[in-house]
Amino acid sequence: MSVSEFALGAMMFGAMGNTDHDESVRMIHTALDAGVNFVDTADVYSQGESEVIVGKALKGRRDDVVLATKFALPMSPPMNTDPNRRGGSPRWVKRAVEDSLRRLDTDYIDLYQMHRPDQDTELDETLGALSDLVRAGKVRAIGCSTFPAELIVEARWVAERHGHRPFRTEQPRYSILTRTIEAAVLPAAQRLGMGVLTYGPLSSGWLSGRADPTSGSNRAALSPRAFDMTQRANQVRLDAVRELTKLAEEAGLPLTHLALGFVLAHPAVSSVLIGPRTPEQLRDLLAATDVVLAEDVLDRIDEIVPPGTEINPADNYIDPPRALVDKRLRRR
Repeated sequence: MSVSEFALGAMMFGAMGNTDHDESVRMIHTALDAGVNFVDTADVYSQGESEVIVGKALKGRRDDVVLATKFALPMSPPMNTDPNRRGGSPRWVKRAVEDSLRRLDTDYIDLYQMHRPDQDTELDETLGALSDLVRAGKVRAIGCSTFPAELIVEARWVAERHGHRPFRTEQPRYSILTRTIEAAVLPAAQRLGMGVLTYGPLSSGWLSGRADPTSGSNRAALSPRAFDMTQRANQVRLDAVRELTKLAEEAGLPLTHLALGFVLAHPAVSSVLIGPRTPEQLRDLLAATDVVLAEDVLDRIDEIVPPGTEINPADNYIDPPRALVDKRLRRR
């Protein structure tokens, strides 16, 4: 499957962002008309509402679109109450895909991704269930999201050892302000020949170009530590944003375009997810399609935020490894 360099992320369609279904559908059509052929959503986005909106938008255009969705995050409100409605167990994988197919109003999903690792289920079981979906024609390819490099490699080893379909893609968080994946995740994906679909290029609004990047973002409610200005990490980040804003002005670019151009410049990146909430945001992001950053601009970015830097760990929505949380696993 060949995909456009920009993918339309649908997280902001529905209760989490834009509640106007008709406007959201028009935004999806605008992106498709502009040459975007890749749409990514997830069952957990507005508890399925995003998938419903995407399904409406793709009526009559399904064959022209590479459609991706995800499973594994909790689908039982309030979150985390039912352990059987989350994760990568075969029972949930087979239930979740049927629910997504129904909401998306489609017979198949092009890319079905595991939204987060499941420390309670063996990868052999999850990959086995996903392989069954591929053989059944309900899914064309499978991928993972926000997996550490060692788990990406383990998943490939398990697939080869047990004859399962492998994860073909990884969807990590990546921006100028969140560069940890440069050290191991992106090199691992390159060595394994995986496609990389990155999310968060504007770093939850920090690189949106707003006068005050800590205001006006509904992400603050989901991740307060990422916007708490009493934390030293966020003060450092704000200083970096100010320097990046100056650099964008010198380069004659909006800050949003600098941010997108940076992510696209990495050779491992196949497609960058843009997740607009409004038509105005969508138009601005689509205008960055042809942005190519000069070498001196990329060098200056490296000076402001060095490669591999994680300014604030709160940016990475990853559960800590069980070996660090459960002291019994660290002591004889």
